[in-house]
This record gives sequence, C-alpha cells and structure tokens, in this order.
Amino acid sequence: MKDNDIIEAAIFDLDGLMLDTEIVSYQGWKQACADFGFTLEDDMYHKIIGLIVPDMEPIFKNAFGPDFPLEQANEKRLRYMYEHFDKFGVTFKAGLGELLDFLESRRIRKAVATSSCRESAMKKLAAGGLIDRFQIIITGDDVRSGKPAPDIFLAAAEKLNAPVGRCLVFEDSENGVYAAHRAGIPVIMIPDVKQPTKEAASLAFKIFPSLADAMPFLRKLLDGQI
Repeated sequence: MKDNDIIEAAIFDLDGLMLDTEIVSYQGWKQACADFGFTLEDDMYHKIIGLIVPDMEPIFKNAFGPDFPLEQANEKRLRYMYEHFDKFGVTFKAGLGELLDFLESRRIRKAVATSSCRESAMKKLAAGGLIDRFQIIITGDDVRSGKPAPDIFLAAAEKLNAPVGRCLVFEDSENGVYAAHRAGIPVIMIPDVKQPTKEAASLAFKIFPSLADAMPFLRKLLDGQI
C-alpha cells in the first residue's frame, strides 16, 4: 500500500474472520464424511478452508477416491451447520462490532466476500444480525473461480465502486490472502484455525491475532499516520 492511498472500502471474509463458524463447518464436514464411511483429518480440512465447493472436488476425490459423493456430503454438512446455528446461534469474533462501528463512523463502504454459497452466507449473516451492515455481499455462487483466484475480491471492489488500491481486505485463510494479493488489494490477516505458511504471511499487509488487536493499527492507517 502506498503512503498516499486512501482507504475507501473494506472487504470482509465471513467464516473464521467475522464469525466463529469455521469449527462448526469442520464438525459438519467430519460428520458428513463419516456418514459416507470416510474420515476427514485436520490436514485435509486445512486444504479446503476458503475454497468454494467445486474447487474442493479434486482434494476430496484424491483423498477418498473418484466415487466420493461431494454434493451429497456438502448437503449433509450444511444441514448439520444450520441445525447448530438454529440451536446455538452464531458467535462474533473478538473485536468485530467495534471494527464495524469504527468503519461506519469513517464512512468506509463495506462488503462481504465469502466462499460460502449464498444460502449459507445469508443464514449466517442473518443469524448474526449483520446483513444491514454491508452494502455488498458477494458469495461463492457469484464467481466462476473461487479463492485463491482473485475474482471474488475484484467483484466486491467493482460493486463497491472502489479502486483495488483503495480497498482493504480482512481475511483469516491462506487461500483468501492469496486471492487478495492476486487482486492487488492489501490484506490484513487474522489467522483462525491454521497459522499461515511463511509464503502466505509474506503476502499479508499485516497479521494480527484478532480483529480487536488490529484496531489500533487501523485507526492510525485511516488517520494517515501510517
């Protein structure tokens, strides 16, 4: 990011970044795979974080064989997730409310750019009361190529009517960091279930343990002190 760049818009991932839903997705995938007689290990799950479902296909079929019923497993996974949200609701990640309030006080436009399908994304955003806090919501259903391709962030920037150099992405996953980098958008990474590799970390603008920890830096950035 150049010193004279002015942040006009912020683009947020959803699962694992704003909402503590990545573990729920993981448990849903584990149960869905088990229902079909397969065991999902941590290392394999880490590979699919941030991907749209079609891009998960080669990973699942390489591990479980060409007959693995990905579509049916994903339907089961979503059903398990929705049951969890209906029973327990969704939990915000630390600092989310303060961060959104701050951006709104500075009139920064905001978008969601998530690999989740639209149905899933809207259910989670609605459960968290977040839908009205974003001008734009782009989901995995809206792009041809998901993360780590840049399409979803480019689409969000276009819809926000903001140059990529004046956007800022917030992400938790390596695939999201790669996607933002390829889109030419600086990315603040808040790792969730997996710490980034050295390569992914090197592409992030900044890395913080939580959104709350990112707030002092963001204030300085928008105040022109960085």
